[in-house]
Amino acid sequence: MASLAFTSSQAVSSSFSSYEQPRASHFGLFKPLNRSHLPSMAANISRRKCAVKPLNAEPKRNDSIVENVKQRCLPNALNYPMLEEYDFRNDTVQNLEGCELTGSPLSCGEFTVVVEEKVKVEDYGKLAKELENGSPLEIIDKALEKFGNDIAIAFSGAEDVALIEYAQLTGRPFRVFSLDTGRLNPETYKFFDEVEKHYGIRIEYMFPDAVEVQALVRSKGLFSFYEDGHQECCRVRKVRPLRRALKGLRGWITGQRKDQSPGTRSEIPVVQVDPAFEGMDGGVGSLVKWNPLANVDGKDVWNFLRTMKVPMNSLHAQGYISIGCEPCTRPVLPGQHEREGRWWWEDAKAKECGLHKGNLKEEAQLNGNGNGDVHANGSATVADIFDTEKIVSLSRPGVENLLKLQNRREPWLVVLYAPWCQFCQAMEGSYVELAEKLAGTGMKVGKFRADGEQKAFAQKELQLGSFPTILFFPNHSSRPIKYPSEKRDVDSLMAFVNALR
Repeated sequence: MASLAFTSSQAVSSSFSSYEQPRASHFGLFKPLNRSHLPSMAANISRRKCAVKPLNAEPKRNDSIVENVKQRCLPNALNYPMLEEYDFRNDTVQNLEGCELTGSPLSCGEFTVVVEEKVKVEDYGKLAKELENGSPLEIIDKALEKFGNDIAIAFSGAEDVALIEYAQLTGRPFRVFSLDTGRLNPETYKFFDEVEKHYGIRIEYMFPDAVEVQALVRSKGLFSFYEDGHQECCRVRKVRPLRRALKGLRGWITGQRKDQSPGTRSEIPVVQVDPAFEGMDGGVGSLVKWNPLANVDGKDVWNFLRTMKVPMNSLHAQGYISIGCEPCTRPVLPGQHEREGRWWWEDAKAKECGLHKGNLKEEAQLNGNGNGDVHANGSATVADIFDTEKIVSLSRPGVENLLKLQNRREPWLVVLYAPWCQFCQAMEGSYVELAEKLAGTGMKVGKFRADGEQKAFAQKELQLGSFPTILFFPNHSSRPIKYPSEKRDVDSLMAFVNALR
């Protein structure tokens, strides 16, 4: 199916006698011929409502997942009768028989016909099976080939240097980013510098929000994670900065291995749609996660590093294997698993900081893994999310009052969530940012925890289908309006709000 847009209400010629070779900046654009070639059929078209685009507007393209479809538009293919097939409301052509699309520009009077490439939806489950026995070099090469500049290697300052070495061996350009939490070991910072010089690259550092870090430290001190779990600190210093980084990408490459953490990483595929974070296009499925080392044993990674004589973090020589922030990492003894050196005061089977939260089964998230505690009666308390003074935490009576009000003083936006839900966690940053933007505008932003005992009520009264569900309560009606999209970035949510308030 091709998508066409017309920039004028002038007539289209019944045939085209010439066309120019496309330039890179005018891909798929038809440029005007001399006006003298136009027949007098303007009246038929001018009565119709056209979708107007600038003359040099390029169609939105996603080169990372676009199939290289050969397109050839024959000069006599778009004749006048075909305009009767044109659906101006949906801006699509219902039938293009005899027209093979190449994206070459055809002259068409004052019309500019935009031919958009056909987008192929990649089956990453199938691709994961195809690459299951592939080498890390082959997998990284495929990732860089598919995503180009829209993918980056996540570098933690440990054995992830193997990813950079493999990327360099492909001969393709690549990007590297790292999360500087502000609490890394001095040896790790020195290692970063050595890696940059060795490979001639610049690591793209992501830092936590200073205001959030300040609020956490002032309210709970520097070492609160030893008492109430590492999740809150990691969320501020690592997860939210990572979310910002990934919003500018369509894919990321990690150093996860199945043997790193049997409780959480034993089933990771070599490539997957990221279950917890969103990419630049927003919504579920907008980010692809590559794990080239998934099937590689740790000892083989180290043999590779030694063979290639790459820089290494000097902490490894002191017994550190898995390296994170200084207060949360320690050396391991011979025979101990490498993850024993991370958050050693917590459950050894579920040690994830939140960067790979999608690895955790829902059962594990609800049964004590550093996210929360399990009480003697079996009930779980999970560290809450959307935790900011800009978002009102609503109880069930509060929500029931919202439902009863016919004329509210202010409109409300409310998210129905479960703190263990990975999709709720993925939208935390965007929802908090939205609340900050709406502060003082006469609009209230709230949250309602709708799992557990509240789930049946939310399903019956609040249109809850899955987590998260976002509702807009207008000030003139008691019936809430459900946000229909899976895109949960700030711009999409703001567009929804502005269209209704």
